[in-house]
Amino acid sequence: MIELLVGLGNPGPEHALDRHNAGFWFVDQIASAAGVSLKPERGFFGDVARVRLHGRELWLLEPSTYMNRSGQSVGAFARFYKIAPEHILVAHDELDLPPGQAKLKLGGGHAGHNGLRDLIAHLGTPNFWRLRLGIGHPGDRAAVIGFVLGKPPQSELNLIEQAMEQSQAVLPLLLKGEFEAAMMQLHRGNREGGRKAAPAPSAKG
Repeated sequence: MIELLVGLGNPGPEHALDRHNAGFWFVDQIASAAGVSLKPERGFFGDVARVRLHGRELWLLEPSTYMNRSGQSVGAFARFYKIAPEHILVAHDELDLPPGQAKLKLGGGHAGHNGLRDLIAHLGTPNFWRLRLGIGHPGDRAAVIGFVLGKPPQSELNLIEQAMEQSQAVLPLLLKGEFEAAMMQLHRGNREGGRKAAPAPSAKG
């Protein structure tokens, strides 16, 4: 089962609406739905909350380091609370999926994602769960940095928010450890798509 949900992103209001902060957006959505706020925890180099969802306890964590040092935060937290990597779900932006799609995956490489790269280094294994939130690709590798650090247009934000809602809907299954069922439900939602326009995430104060 999932005990820790991590959102990846860069800290500061100047990055709040960057595509690279999609992981933060998802964790913020979960915290808002649970009626809690994440609080800074210096010892874990991040913002933390404890929530009760669907009858189960779950930690939320957003590293306050920059993306390429995310593992410092997650590693410290996981070691302190003795949370195994396979009980961690990391929400992050995914260049290889279009906006509106989200996929679950256990393990794998980092595919050039600096947050995942650092997580693997600090956890000592790639075998943690990933929630891959599609942001699309600029089509040119040279343009990737500017793309992920840029704000998507409203139409793409709506699609990303829709994928987050579909992802939130499978959390009860993830919290119970029913990973195959969660993957099937989420990936089926990707294929079926959706026509509902959702509100875009807003910058955090």
